[in-house]
Amino acid sequence: MNTFFSWLGNRDLDNMEQGNDAAITSLVLQSKTPFDKVVILANKDEEKWTNFEQFLKRKLKAVGRPCFDIKVYKANVENPIDYSAIAIETEKWFQWLSSEASTLAINLTSGTPAMTTLSVLYGKAKDNVIFLQSSPKNSIEQVDIPVDFGRAYFKSTSSHIAHRATTTPFIQNAFSKLTAKSAVMIELVDKAQRIASSEVPVLILGETGTGKELMANAIHEASLRAKRPFRIVNCGALSESLIDSTLFGHKKGAFTGAHKDLPGLFEQADGGTLFLDEIGEMKPDIQVKLLRALQQGEITRLGDTKVIRVDVRVIAATHQNLNTLIDHGNFREDLFYRLAVGIINMPSLRERTDDIPEVVKQLTDQINEAASKHPHYISKNISESGIKFILSQAWPGNIRELWSTLNRAFLWTDSKVIGEKELATAVINRKISQQNNDVTLSFNDKVDIAQLTENFQKKYVEAALKASGNVKKHATQMLGLKDHQTLSNWMKRLGVENEK
Repeated sequence: MNTFFSWLGNRDLDNMEQGNDAAITSLVLQSKTPFDKVVILANKDEEKWTNFEQFLKRKLKAVGRPCFDIKVYKANVENPIDYSAIAIETEKWFQWLSSEASTLAINLTSGTPAMTTLSVLYGKAKDNVIFLQSSPKNSIEQVDIPVDFGRAYFKSTSSHIAHRATTTPFIQNAFSKLTAKSAVMIELVDKAQRIASSEVPVLILGETGTGKELMANAIHEASLRAKRPFRIVNCGALSESLIDSTLFGHKKGAFTGAHKDLPGLFEQADGGTLFLDEIGEMKPDIQVKLLRALQQGEITRLGDTKVIRVDVRVIAATHQNLNTLIDHGNFREDLFYRLAVGIINMPSLRERTDDIPEVVKQLTDQINEAASKHPHYISKNISESGIKFILSQAWPGNIRELWSTLNRAFLWTDSKVIGEKELATAVINRKISQQNNDVTLSFNDKVDIAQLTENFQKKYVEAALKASGNVKKHATQMLGLKDHQTLSNWMKRLGVENEK
Protein backbone atom coordinates (compact mmCIF):
# COMPACT_ATOMS: atom_id res chain seq x y z
CA MET A 1 0.00 0.00 0.00
CA ASN A 2 1.27 3.46 -0.96
CA THR A 3 0.40 6.18 1.54
CA PHE A 4 0.63 9.97 1.31
CA PHE A 5 1.06 12.16 4.40
CA SER A 6 0.81 15.94 4.68
CA TRP A 7 -0.01 18.80 6.98
CA LEU A 8 -2.84 21.02 5.70
CA GLY A 9 -1.53 24.43 4.66
CA ASN A 10 -3.29 27.78 4.28
CA ARG A 11 -2.51 27.86 0.55
CA ASP A 12 -4.08 24.42 0.09
CA LEU A 13 -7.36 25.71 1.52
CA ASP A 14 -7.24 29.11 -0.23
CA ASN A 15 -6.64 27.56 -3.65
CA MET A 16 -9.38 24.98 -3.05
CA GLU A 17 -11.94 27.74 -2.48
CA GLN A 18 -10.93 29.21 -5.87
CA GLY A 19 -11.01 25.79 -7.55
CA ASN A 20 -7.24 25.72 -8.06
CA ASP A 21 -4.55 23.21 -7.17
CA ALA A 22 -1.92 23.71 -4.48
CA ALA A 23 0.81 21.47 -3.06
CA ILE A 24 -1.33 18.59 -1.75
CA THR A 25 -3.54 18.39 -4.82
CA SER A 26 -0.59 18.62 -7.21
CA LEU A 27 1.39 15.92 -5.45
CA VAL A 28 -1.41 13.34 -5.26
CA LEU A 29 -2.43 14.03 -8.88
CA GLN A 30 1.04 14.06 -10.46
CA SER A 31 3.01 11.47 -8.49
CA LYS A 32 4.29 8.60 -10.61
CA THR A 33 2.67 6.08 -8.27
CA PRO A 34 -0.98 6.59 -7.22
CA PHE A 35 -1.69 6.67 -3.47
CA ASP A 36 -4.04 4.15 -1.87
CA LYS A 37 -4.35 6.22 1.29
CA VAL A 38 -4.13 9.97 1.91
CA VAL A 39 -3.67 11.21 5.50
CA ILE A 40 -3.75 14.93 6.20
CA LEU A 41 -3.22 16.55 9.62
CA ALA A 42 -4.70 19.93 10.54
CA ASN A 43 -5.04 22.01 13.69
CA LYS A 44 -7.45 24.74 12.56
CA ASP A 45 -10.23 25.64 10.06
CA GLU A 46 -12.09 22.44 10.91
CA GLU A 47 -15.22 23.68 9.16
CA LYS A 48 -13.33 23.48 5.82
CA TRP A 49 -11.97 19.95 6.17
CA THR A 50 -14.92 18.09 4.67
CA ASN A 51 -14.94 20.41 1.63
CA PHE A 52 -11.23 19.82 1.11
CA GLU A 53 -11.69 16.03 1.32
CA GLN A 54 -14.50 16.19 -1.28
CA PHE A 55 -12.46 18.54 -3.49
CA LEU A 56 -9.51 16.14 -3.46
CA LYS A 57 -11.71 13.10 -4.12
CA ARG A 58 -13.31 14.76 -7.15
CA LYS A 59 -9.91 15.66 -8.57
CA LEU A 60 -8.56 12.12 -8.17
CA LYS A 61 -11.70 10.47 -9.47
CA ALA A 62 -11.55 12.61 -12.62
CA VAL A 63 -8.13 11.17 -13.50
CA GLY A 64 -8.96 7.61 -12.44
CA ARG A 65 -6.84 7.51 -9.31
CA PRO A 66 -7.84 5.90 -5.93
CA CYS A 67 -10.08 8.32 -4.04
CA PHE A 68 -11.84 6.33 -1.30
CA ASP A 69 -9.38 6.60 1.62
CA ILE A 70 -8.83 10.35 2.03
CA LYS A 71 -9.17 11.91 5.45
CA VAL A 72 -8.24 15.09 7.32
CA TYR A 73 -7.46 14.34 10.99
CA LYS A 74 -7.35 16.73 13.90
CA ALA A 75 -3.85 17.22 15.36
CA ASN A 76 -3.47 17.99 19.04
CA VAL A 77 -1.48 21.15 18.27
CA GLU A 78 -2.66 24.57 19.43
CA ASN A 79 0.33 26.58 18.24
CA PRO A 80 1.72 25.93 14.70
CA ILE A 81 5.27 26.51 15.97
CA ASP A 82 4.97 24.32 19.08
CA TYR A 83 7.79 21.88 18.31
CA SER A 84 6.99 19.61 21.26
CA ALA A 85 3.34 19.08 20.32
CA ILE A 86 4.13 18.76 16.60
CA ALA A 87 6.86 16.21 17.37
CA ILE A 88 4.45 14.04 19.36
CA GLU A 89 1.85 14.08 16.57
CA THR A 90 4.45 13.48 13.84
CA GLU A 91 6.08 10.54 15.60
CA LYS A 92 2.71 8.96 16.41
CA TRP A 93 1.42 9.12 12.85
CA PHE A 94 4.70 8.13 11.15
CA GLN A 95 5.01 5.09 13.41
CA TRP A 96 1.54 3.90 12.46
CA LEU A 97 1.59 4.79 8.76
CA SER A 98 5.07 3.46 8.00
CA SER A 99 4.31 0.14 9.68
CA GLU A 100 1.34 -0.56 7.39
CA ALA A 101 2.57 0.99 4.11
CA SER A 102 5.04 -0.30 1.54
CA THR A 103 5.90 3.34 0.74
CA LEU A 104 5.09 6.44 2.78
CA ALA A 105 5.39 9.70 0.82
CA ILE A 106 5.71 12.87 2.93
CA ASN A 107 4.83 16.33 1.65
CA LEU A 108 7.44 18.94 2.66
CA THR A 109 5.68 21.92 1.09
CA SER A 110 2.48 22.38 3.13
CA GLY A 111 2.38 23.44 6.78
CA THR A 112 4.74 25.52 8.92
CA PRO A 113 8.56 25.26 8.96
CA ALA A 114 8.29 23.45 12.31
CA MET A 115 6.02 20.84 10.73
CA THR A 116 8.39 20.38 7.78
CA THR A 117 11.48 20.14 9.99
CA LEU A 118 10.02 17.46 12.21
CA SER A 119 8.62 15.56 9.22
CA VAL A 120 12.17 15.32 7.87
CA LEU A 121 13.67 14.29 11.23
CA TYR A 122 11.16 11.53 11.94
CA GLY A 123 10.80 10.49 8.32
CA LYS A 124 14.54 9.86 7.90
CA ALA A 125 14.30 7.20 10.59
CA LYS A 126 11.97 5.07 8.42
CA ASP A 127 13.35 2.93 5.60
CA ASN A 128 10.19 3.12 3.46
CA VAL A 129 9.77 6.92 3.47
CA ILE A 130 10.22 9.24 0.48
CA PHE A 131 9.96 13.04 0.50
CA LEU A 132 8.02 15.10 -2.04
CA GLN A 133 7.70 18.84 -2.60
CA SER A 134 5.84 21.17 -4.92
CA SER A 135 7.04 24.36 -6.60
CA PRO A 136 5.01 27.62 -6.70
CA LYS A 137 3.96 26.58 -10.23
CA ASN A 138 2.75 23.20 -8.85
CA SER A 139 5.43 21.06 -10.46
CA ILE A 140 6.55 18.22 -8.20
CA GLU A 141 9.84 16.55 -7.38
CA GLN A 142 11.18 13.84 -5.08
CA VAL A 143 13.68 15.24 -2.59
CA ASP A 144 16.88 13.44 -1.61
CA ILE A 145 18.07 14.38 1.88
CA PRO A 146 21.60 12.93 2.21
CA VAL A 147 22.19 13.85 5.87
CA ASP A 148 22.52 10.90 8.29
CA PHE A 149 20.79 12.50 11.28
CA GLY A 150 21.59 9.58 13.56
CA ARG A 151 25.32 9.91 12.90
CA ALA A 152 25.21 13.71 13.16
CA TYR A 153 23.30 13.48 16.43
CA PHE A 154 25.74 10.91 17.85
CA LYS A 155 28.68 13.14 16.97
CA SER A 156 27.05 16.17 18.57
CA THR A 157 26.06 14.34 21.76
CA SER A 158 29.50 12.76 22.10
CA SER A 159 31.03 16.21 22.01
CA HIS A 160 28.51 17.41 24.59
CA ILE A 161 29.25 14.46 26.91
CA ALA A 162 32.99 15.20 26.73
CA HIS A 163 32.28 18.82 27.67
CA ARG A 164 30.02 17.79 30.57
CA ALA A 165 32.73 15.52 31.96
CA THR A 166 34.94 18.57 32.61
CA THR A 167 32.21 20.73 34.14
CA THR A 168 30.06 20.59 37.28
CA PRO A 169 27.69 17.59 37.36
CA PHE A 170 23.95 18.01 37.92
CA ILE A 171 21.28 15.84 39.58
CA GLN A 172 18.25 14.39 37.82
CA ASN A 173 15.60 16.43 39.61
CA ALA A 174 12.76 14.14 38.61
CA PHE A 175 14.03 11.49 41.03
CA SER A 176 14.94 13.86 43.87
CA LYS A 177 11.85 12.90 45.89
CA LEU A 178 12.99 9.27 46.02
CA THR A 179 15.35 8.67 48.94
CA ALA A 180 18.27 6.70 47.55
CA LYS A 181 21.18 6.24 49.92
CA SER A 182 21.11 2.44 50.03
CA ALA A 183 22.86 0.46 47.30
CA VAL A 184 19.61 -1.19 46.20
CA MET A 185 17.85 2.17 45.70
CA ILE A 186 20.82 3.82 43.99
CA GLU A 187 20.87 0.96 41.48
CA LEU A 188 17.09 1.11 41.07
CA VAL A 189 17.02 4.86 40.39
CA ASP A 190 19.75 4.46 37.78
CA LYS A 191 17.66 1.76 36.09
CA ALA A 192 14.52 3.91 36.27
CA GLN A 193 16.32 6.85 34.67
CA ARG A 194 17.31 4.64 31.73
CA ILE A 195 13.73 3.42 31.36
CA ALA A 196 12.36 6.97 31.63
CA SER A 197 14.33 8.12 28.59
CA SER A 198 12.76 5.39 26.44
CA GLU A 199 9.15 5.08 25.32
CA VAL A 200 8.55 1.51 26.52
CA PRO A 201 5.65 0.58 28.81
CA VAL A 202 6.64 0.16 32.46
CA LEU A 203 5.51 -2.35 35.09
CA ILE A 204 6.27 -1.38 38.71
CA LEU A 205 6.10 -4.24 41.20
CA GLY A 206 6.37 -4.13 44.97
CA GLU A 207 4.64 -4.51 48.29
CA THR A 208 1.98 -2.11 49.49
CA GLY A 209 3.40 1.24 50.58
CA THR A 210 6.77 1.02 48.81
CA GLY A 211 6.26 4.18 46.74
CA LYS A 212 5.14 2.82 43.37
CA GLU A 213 3.15 5.94 42.48
CA LEU A 214 6.08 8.17 43.42
CA MET A 215 8.30 6.14 41.09
CA ALA A 216 5.74 6.35 38.27
CA ASN A 217 5.59 10.12 38.61
CA ALA A 218 9.40 10.36 38.61
CA ILE A 219 9.63 8.30 35.41
CA HIS A 220 7.09 10.59 33.73
CA GLU A 221 8.88 13.75 34.89
CA ALA A 222 12.21 12.43 33.56
CA SER A 223 10.75 11.43 30.17
CA LEU A 224 10.25 13.35 26.95
CA ARG A 225 6.54 13.50 27.89
CA ALA A 226 7.16 15.53 31.05
CA LYS A 227 5.30 18.59 29.75
CA ARG A 228 2.32 16.50 28.65
CA PRO A 229 -0.51 15.17 30.88
CA PHE A 230 0.06 12.61 33.65
CA ARG A 231 -3.15 10.82 34.61
CA ILE A 232 -3.64 8.34 37.47
CA VAL A 233 -6.33 5.71 38.08
CA ASN A 234 -6.57 3.02 40.76
CA CYS A 235 -8.01 0.02 38.94
CA GLY A 236 -9.08 -1.56 42.22
CA ALA A 237 -11.04 1.48 43.40
CA LEU A 238 -13.53 1.52 40.52
CA SER A 239 -16.46 -0.81 39.95
CA GLU A 240 -16.52 -3.02 36.86
CA SER A 241 -19.18 -0.79 35.31
CA LEU A 242 -17.14 2.39 35.80
CA ILE A 243 -13.64 1.30 34.78
CA ASP A 244 -14.51 1.03 31.06
CA SER A 245 -15.99 4.53 30.93
CA THR A 246 -13.20 5.96 33.09
CA LEU A 247 -10.42 4.63 30.87
CA PHE A 248 -11.94 4.82 27.41
CA GLY A 249 -14.76 7.38 27.77
CA HIS A 250 -18.38 7.06 26.70
CA LYS A 251 -20.94 8.44 24.27
CA LYS A 252 -24.07 10.23 25.36
CA GLY A 253 -26.77 7.66 26.13
CA ALA A 254 -24.31 4.75 26.46
CA PHE A 255 -25.80 3.97 29.88
CA THR A 256 -28.17 5.49 32.43
CA GLY A 257 -26.69 8.77 33.57
CA ALA A 258 -24.51 9.31 30.47
CA HIS A 259 -25.95 12.73 29.65
CA LYS A 260 -23.09 13.84 27.39
CA ASP A 261 -20.03 12.59 25.55
CA LEU A 262 -17.10 12.16 27.93
CA PRO A 263 -13.46 11.52 27.00
CA GLY A 264 -11.71 8.85 29.08
CA LEU A 265 -8.30 8.95 30.68
CA PHE A 266 -6.60 7.63 27.54
CA GLU A 267 -7.80 10.66 25.59
CA GLN A 268 -6.99 12.99 28.48
CA ALA A 269 -3.46 11.59 28.64
CA ASP A 270 -2.87 11.76 24.87
CA GLY A 271 0.78 12.62 24.30
CA GLY A 272 1.57 11.95 27.94
CA THR A 273 1.50 9.14 30.51
CA LEU A 274 -1.28 7.08 32.09
CA PHE A 275 -0.53 5.40 35.43
CA LEU A 276 -2.66 2.31 36.08
CA ASP A 277 -2.28 1.49 39.77
CA GLU A 278 -3.29 -1.98 41.01
CA ILE A 279 -3.48 -3.36 37.47
CA GLY A 280 -3.97 -6.83 38.96
CA GLU A 281 -7.52 -5.81 39.92
CA MET A 282 -8.52 -5.13 36.32
CA LYS A 283 -11.24 -7.42 34.91
CA PRO A 284 -10.40 -9.63 31.88
CA ASP A 285 -12.79 -7.85 29.46
CA ILE A 286 -11.14 -4.48 30.20
CA GLN A 287 -7.73 -6.12 29.81
CA VAL A 288 -8.64 -6.92 26.19
CA LYS A 289 -9.36 -3.24 25.44
CA LEU A 290 -6.20 -2.17 27.24
CA LEU A 291 -4.15 -4.60 25.15
CA ARG A 292 -5.58 -3.10 21.96
CA ALA A 293 -4.74 0.41 23.15
CA LEU A 294 -1.15 -0.67 23.81
CA GLN A 295 -0.69 -2.64 20.60
CA GLN A 296 -2.46 -0.40 18.11
CA GLY A 297 -2.77 2.95 19.86
CA GLU A 298 -6.54 2.83 19.35
CA ILE A 299 -9.52 3.08 21.70
CA THR A 300 -13.30 3.11 21.32
CA ARG A 301 -15.59 4.97 23.68
CA LEU A 302 -18.29 2.98 25.44
CA GLY A 303 -21.44 3.05 23.29
CA ASP A 304 -19.58 4.19 20.17
CA THR A 305 -18.11 2.53 17.07
CA LYS A 306 -15.67 5.29 16.14
CA VAL A 307 -12.00 4.41 16.58
CA ILE A 308 -9.88 7.11 18.26
CA ARG A 309 -6.12 7.08 17.91
CA VAL A 310 -4.13 7.95 21.03
CA ASP A 311 -0.46 8.25 21.89
CA VAL A 312 -0.13 7.28 25.55
CA ARG A 313 2.69 5.75 27.52
CA VAL A 314 1.31 3.33 30.08
CA ILE A 315 2.92 2.74 33.46
CA ALA A 316 1.23 -0.01 35.47
CA ALA A 317 1.78 -1.09 39.07
CA THR A 318 0.64 -3.86 41.38
CA HIS A 319 1.50 -5.50 44.69
CA GLN A 320 0.08 -8.81 43.47
CA ASN A 321 1.93 -11.72 41.86
CA LEU A 322 0.86 -11.44 38.23
CA ASN A 323 2.29 -14.86 37.38
CA THR A 324 -0.09 -16.42 39.90
CA LEU A 325 -2.99 -14.43 38.46
CA ILE A 326 -2.04 -15.66 34.98
CA ASP A 327 -1.95 -19.29 36.19
CA HIS A 328 -5.46 -18.86 37.64
CA GLY A 329 -6.78 -17.25 34.45
CA ASN A 330 -7.34 -13.84 36.05
CA PHE A 331 -4.73 -11.91 34.06
CA ARG A 332 -3.91 -12.12 30.36
CA GLU A 333 -0.44 -13.42 29.62
CA ASP A 334 -0.18 -11.37 26.40
CA LEU A 335 -1.01 -8.20 28.33
CA PHE A 336 1.61 -9.05 30.95
CA TYR A 337 4.35 -9.33 28.33
CA ARG A 338 3.18 -6.15 26.63
CA LEU A 339 3.48 -4.24 29.94
CA ALA A 340 6.56 -5.97 31.33
CA VAL A 341 9.13 -4.31 29.06
CA GLY A 342 10.57 -1.88 31.56
CA ILE A 343 10.26 -3.64 34.93
CA ILE A 344 10.89 -1.86 38.23
CA ASN A 345 10.91 -3.92 41.44
CA MET A 346 10.41 -1.53 44.35
CA PRO A 347 12.28 -2.87 47.41
CA SER A 348 10.55 -3.15 50.76
CA LEU A 349 11.61 -0.82 53.56
CA ARG A 350 13.35 -3.69 55.37
CA GLU A 351 15.52 -4.24 52.25
CA ARG A 352 16.79 -0.65 52.29
CA THR A 353 17.66 0.00 55.94
CA ASP A 354 20.35 2.53 54.95
CA ASP A 355 17.54 4.78 53.70
CA ILE A 356 15.43 4.59 56.87
CA PRO A 357 17.06 7.43 58.89
CA GLU A 358 16.63 9.83 55.96
CA VAL A 359 13.07 8.59 55.29
CA VAL A 360 12.20 9.13 58.97
CA LYS A 361 13.63 12.65 58.84
CA GLN A 362 11.57 13.51 55.76
CA LEU A 363 8.38 12.14 57.27
CA THR A 364 9.05 13.88 60.58
CA ASP A 365 9.55 17.20 58.79
CA GLN A 366 6.27 16.72 56.92
CA ILE A 367 4.32 15.97 60.11
CA ASN A 368 5.82 18.96 61.93
CA GLU A 369 5.17 21.29 58.99
CA ALA A 370 1.55 20.12 58.60
CA ALA A 371 0.83 20.71 62.31
CA SER A 372 2.96 23.83 62.77
CA LYS A 373 0.02 26.26 62.49
CA HIS A 374 -1.85 24.64 65.37
CA PRO A 375 -1.38 26.98 68.37
CA HIS A 376 -0.70 24.18 70.87
CA TYR A 377 1.46 21.94 68.69
CA ILE A 378 4.97 21.08 69.91
CA SER A 379 7.50 20.24 67.20
CA LYS A 380 9.05 16.80 67.71
CA ASN A 381 12.07 14.75 66.71
CA ILE A 382 12.95 11.05 66.80
CA SER A 383 15.64 10.01 69.29
CA GLU A 384 18.51 7.67 68.53
CA SER A 385 16.73 4.89 70.44
CA GLY A 386 13.64 5.59 68.35
CA ILE A 387 15.61 5.19 65.13
CA LYS A 388 17.05 1.90 66.41
CA PHE A 389 13.54 0.69 67.22
CA ILE A 390 12.33 1.61 63.74
CA LEU A 391 15.28 -0.23 62.20
CA SER A 392 14.37 -3.35 64.19
CA GLN A 393 10.82 -3.59 62.81
CA ALA A 394 9.68 -5.47 59.71
CA TRP A 395 7.23 -2.81 58.41
CA PRO A 396 5.08 -5.05 56.19
CA GLY A 397 3.17 -1.90 55.18
CA ASN A 398 6.48 -0.20 54.33
CA ILE A 399 6.68 3.60 54.15
CA ARG A 400 2.91 3.95 54.37
CA GLU A 401 2.84 1.97 57.63
CA LEU A 402 5.82 3.90 59.00
CA TRP A 403 4.07 7.17 58.14
CA SER A 404 0.91 6.15 60.01
CA THR A 405 2.92 4.96 63.02
CA LEU A 406 4.85 8.22 63.25
CA ASN A 407 1.62 10.21 63.04
CA ARG A 408 0.14 8.22 65.92
CA ALA A 409 3.28 8.58 68.02
CA PHE A 410 3.37 12.35 67.44
CA LEU A 411 -0.34 12.66 68.24
CA TRP A 412 -0.27 10.70 71.49
CA THR A 413 2.51 12.59 73.27
CA ASP A 414 3.51 16.17 74.04
CA SER A 415 7.16 15.22 74.43
CA LYS A 416 9.61 16.96 72.12
CA VAL A 417 11.53 13.73 71.65
CA ILE A 418 9.93 10.51 70.41
CA GLY A 419 11.72 7.38 71.55
CA GLU A 420 11.34 3.62 71.55
CA LYS A 421 8.55 3.66 74.16
CA GLU A 422 6.31 6.07 72.21
CA LEU A 423 6.89 4.25 68.93
CA ALA A 424 6.28 0.80 70.45
CA THR A 425 2.92 2.04 71.73
CA ALA A 426 2.04 3.43 68.30
CA VAL A 427 2.80 0.23 66.34
CA ILE A 428 -0.36 -1.64 65.40
CA ASN A 429 -0.54 -5.18 66.78
CA ARG A 430 -1.39 -7.67 64.06
CA LYS A 431 -2.51 -11.25 64.51
CA ILE A 432 -0.41 -13.31 62.13
CA SER A 433 -2.71 -15.89 60.56
CA GLN A 434 -1.66 -19.48 60.08
CA GLN A 435 -0.60 -20.21 56.52
CA ASN A 436 -2.70 -22.82 54.82
CA ASN A 437 -0.88 -23.30 51.53
CA ASP A 438 -1.39 -26.66 49.86
CA VAL A 439 1.64 -28.93 49.78
CA THR A 440 2.15 -31.23 46.78
CA LEU A 441 4.70 -34.02 46.43
CA SER A 442 5.56 -36.32 43.55
CA PHE A 443 6.01 -40.06 44.11
CA ASN A 444 9.83 -40.04 44.35
CA ASP A 445 10.21 -36.70 46.20
CA LYS A 446 12.00 -36.69 49.57
CA VAL A 447 11.89 -34.02 52.27
CA ASP A 448 13.44 -33.64 55.73
CA ILE A 449 10.29 -32.56 57.54
CA ALA A 450 12.09 -32.17 60.88
CA GLN A 451 14.62 -29.79 59.31
CA LEU A 452 11.87 -27.83 57.55
CA THR A 453 10.03 -27.41 60.84
CA GLU A 454 13.15 -26.25 62.67
CA ASN A 455 14.00 -23.74 59.94
CA PHE A 456 10.48 -22.37 60.15
CA GLN A 457 10.69 -22.03 63.94
CA LYS A 458 14.13 -20.44 63.79
CA LYS A 459 12.99 -17.72 61.41
CA TYR A 460 10.08 -16.75 63.65
CA VAL A 461 12.18 -16.76 66.83
CA GLU A 462 14.80 -14.53 65.18
CA ALA A 463 12.09 -12.20 63.85
CA ALA A 464 10.44 -11.92 67.29
CA LEU A 465 13.75 -11.13 68.98
CA LYS A 466 14.57 -8.48 66.40
CA ALA A 467 11.15 -6.83 66.63
CA SER A 468 11.28 -6.79 70.44
CA GLY A 469 14.77 -5.34 70.59
CA ASN A 470 16.02 -8.72 71.95
CA VAL A 471 13.80 -8.44 75.02
CA LYS A 472 12.95 -12.07 75.80
CA LYS A 473 9.83 -11.30 77.80
CA HIS A 474 8.21 -9.47 74.89
CA ALA A 475 9.46 -11.97 72.30
CA THR A 476 7.94 -14.80 74.37
CA GLN A 477 4.56 -13.06 74.31
CA MET A 478 4.81 -12.48 70.57
CA LEU A 479 5.46 -16.17 69.93
CA GLY A 480 2.77 -17.40 72.32
CA LEU A 481 5.24 -19.43 74.41
CA LYS A 482 4.69 -20.34 78.08
CA ASP A 483 7.53 -18.30 79.57
CA HIS A 484 10.91 -16.84 78.71
CA GLN A 485 12.67 -20.02 79.91
CA THR A 486 10.82 -21.92 77.18
CA LEU A 487 12.07 -19.35 74.69
CA SER A 488 15.64 -19.80 75.97
CA ASN A 489 15.35 -23.55 75.46
CA TRP A 490 14.08 -23.03 71.90
CA MET A 491 16.94 -20.64 71.17
CA LYS A 492 19.50 -23.15 72.41
CA ARG A 493 17.94 -25.99 70.38
CA LEU A 494 17.70 -23.88 67.21
CA GLY A 495 21.11 -22.23 67.54
CA VAL A 496 19.75 -18.69 67.93
CA GLU A 497 21.95 -16.21 69.79
CA ASN A 498 20.56 -13.27 71.78
CA GLU A 499 22.49 -10.16 70.81
CA LYS A 500 21.44 -8.21 73.89
